[in-house]
Amino acid sequence: MKQRILIVDDEPNIVLSLEFILSRNGFETAVARDGDEALQAVERFRPDLVLLDVMMPRRDGYEVCQTIRAAGWEDLKIVMLTAKGRDTEVAKGLAVGADSYVTKPFSTRELIEQVRTLLAEDG
Repeated sequence: MKQRILIVDDEPNIVLSLEFILSRNGFETAVARDGDEALQAVERFRPDLVLLDVMMPRRDGYEVCQTIRAAGWEDLKIVMLTAKGRDTEVAKGLAVGADSYVTKPFSTRELIEQVRTLLAEDG
């Protein structure tokens, strides 16, 4: 069974490139374009990992991450994906429950490696 990844980003070009590279690497993907869609998609799609943008309409990535963790999805891996790379933002992302934090622009090869590593931790 393919591992499932939910891509949460409101930038169409990033979504397209992530969908392409993840599919090519054998993952099943779904997309949410804002924080509310993300929370609905987690319930519906039941992903193994979420690539979560920080700056989005309706709810930001921090709030989405915190809501996912509060709802009891502690096994779900969350990678914050953002242009905000200052130490305080990284610390905030990790504090609200993210497993990892990747800043844009990112290397797709490194992102895929990180996704594989996080998913391998689940066994």
